[in-house]
Amino acid sequence: MIRVMEKAARKAGQRLRRDFGEVVHLQVSRKGPSDFVSKADMAAERTIYEELRFARPDWGFLFEEAGEIDPNPDCPRWIVDPLDGTTNFLHGIPHFAVSIAVQEPKLDGSGWGDVIAGIVYQPITDESYWAEKSRGAWLQDRRLRVSARRHLDESLFATGIPFANRGNADEWSKIYGALAPQVAGIRRFGSASLDLAWVAAGRYEGFWERDLQPWDTAAGCLLVREAGGFVTDFRGRSQAICDSEVLAGNDAMHSRLHKIVTQTLKG
Repeated sequence: MIRVMEKAARKAGQRLRRDFGEVVHLQVSRKGPSDFVSKADMAAERTIYEELRFARPDWGFLFEEAGEIDPNPDCPRWIVDPLDGTTNFLHGIPHFAVSIAVQEPKLDGSGWGDVIAGIVYQPITDESYWAEKSRGAWLQDRRLRVSARRHLDESLFATGIPFANRGNADEWSKIYGALAPQVAGIRRFGSASLDLAWVAAGRYEGFWERDLQPWDTAAGCLLVREAGGFVTDFRGRSQAICDSEVLAGNDAMHSRLHKIVTQTLKG
């Protein structure tokens, strides 16, 4: 499965790199690159669909743009974000990724169960973060482990800043206000799948965000867990895919972040 996913991600990534060069040139045009980026996103999605469909013709899909395609309750499904970090891509910022995950159906047929494999591919740096359930997380051929830092004042966190019209901007600002004075720094780079991959790689000690989608987090959550970290919602509940609320980190930082979030929201 990893070879299949990586082939699809790299093929889409090759095109995204080429299209990204065009976007940078379009920044100076009067029309701007918006229409072009939409086409680049859909082209990457089509490339991934064709590669994965050829490899596993019976499996269904959950895409960001196309939604659910050919759901088959008897087979796993692919969860795909062909371009996570569209706004960065649109503005010529070289920080975006392709995210692909595999989710199994529950044995009792009641819905979807565990994510068993995932990959987050960063086309510009040619970094491939991948994980399989119970087999660890990797960057290319190097085993990943979450950061070993135990103290907040040494730790770097990542987050996503919500849009004001989504209704939780005040909540986010309260969490930020409580956490920021205690930590080494907080970053907002605009790609949740890469944020989670970087937690798995030990680059960040923790991450929090709300209002994500399964295609944003499915591969990244597995990466963090297989690298020895924890991923839950804001209440501390572990789910196959944490998306509407995500807390991630090593054991110490996840616990402290959870405590800060809980106390802040109660207050």
